[in-house]
Amino acid sequence: MTIDKLKVLRKELHRYPELSGHEKETAGRIRKFIAAHHNAEVIENIGGNGLAVVYTYSASGPTIVIRCELDALPIEEANDFEHRSRNEGVSHKCGHDGHMAILAGLAFWLNDQDFGSGKVVLLFQPAEETGAGAPGVLNDARFTGLNPDYIFALHNIPGQPLHSVITLKDSFSATVQSVAIRLKGVESHSAEPEHGVNPALCMAELTQKIDRLNINDASRGDFRLCVPIYSNMGVQSYGISAGFGEIHYTLRTKTSAKMERLKEDLDHILREVCPKHQLPYSVNWFEYFPAVVNDGFCNQAIREAADTCKLEVIEKGAAFKFGEDFGWFSEKYQAAMFGLGAGLESPALHQADYDFPDELIETGMAMFRGIIKNILTNR
Repeated sequence: MTIDKLKVLRKELHRYPELSGHEKETAGRIRKFIAAHHNAEVIENIGGNGLAVVYTYSASGPTIVIRCELDALPIEEANDFEHRSRNEGVSHKCGHDGHMAILAGLAFWLNDQDFGSGKVVLLFQPAEETGAGAPGVLNDARFTGLNPDYIFALHNIPGQPLHSVITLKDSFSATVQSVAIRLKGVESHSAEPEHGVNPALCMAELTQKIDRLNINDASRGDFRLCVPIYSNMGVQSYGISAGFGEIHYTLRTKTSAKMERLKEDLDHILREVCPKHQLPYSVNWFEYFPAVVNDGFCNQAIREAADTCKLEVIEKGAAFKFGEDFGWFSEKYQAAMFGLGAGLESPALHQADYDFPDELIETGMAMFRGIIKNILTNR
């Protein structure tokens, strides 16, 4: 399998992105690309639209899972290159197209291997961006029946030197939780707002007080970040004083325990502010991402692979602030995630002009090959 063919696949996946939970065609493209693998068992619709490609070398020995993501984001692409997204309002702005290409290349390599023990599973996971994909896979008996011993994943990291390997001793990513706060007021004629209960001042006070909870320094143990994501109030009818409002946030901390404390602090603010404005409220928590906690053995396997590949290793001191549903895997199995530097000048993840650097396809494959060889031949 030549790198050129993998680059073509990556660009095809980029042209036809699909949102979380809707990755049927994406999984089909991957399935078609690896259809020549007569030695592999393919499990379709795993955890939703997921795909698992299983290479069994022996009934004994460890089972290694290499995981990537199928889904894209609800972002309109700003790039005008030939492989730009053809699906309006949807694009691969997190590099999942590149991650898939890396695993697709591994499929061809694994088909030619003859390890004396163990099993390797290539997991193309759905719905990472919403946090629903990993739990869906873990609740699928066909996945748990594979009895994984080790699970690995990578993520490209813009702003870091191209091809560098970024490792973390403990947590790779933050704990993330989303919340929707809804306020129920009373509509009135906008000429007589005193006859209603308008949520505007309450929403303004909530925004200010929630902002004071922030400690936006990822190196600190008490790091906490509350970011407003969406707000809505009333209707666009200018004779009506608003009677309903809502604010959505994402909350980020280092650990699940610290997230519970932050949620308590947020609840305290709501119980203080909303009654003062005579506003009943409801709270809906959703899209939870537990922190990815890197296992020591798996981290060592990553470092050894980087040394074999003669790649620069950057030991990051503080976890990345983004969420990753790979954390669900690290709660149950020995697992680790590492970063691959996407270049100092690369646009950031989730920006409209981002594009995965094709140079990383071979680097990612080399890293996973090194990890797999090390575990299946030396352990």
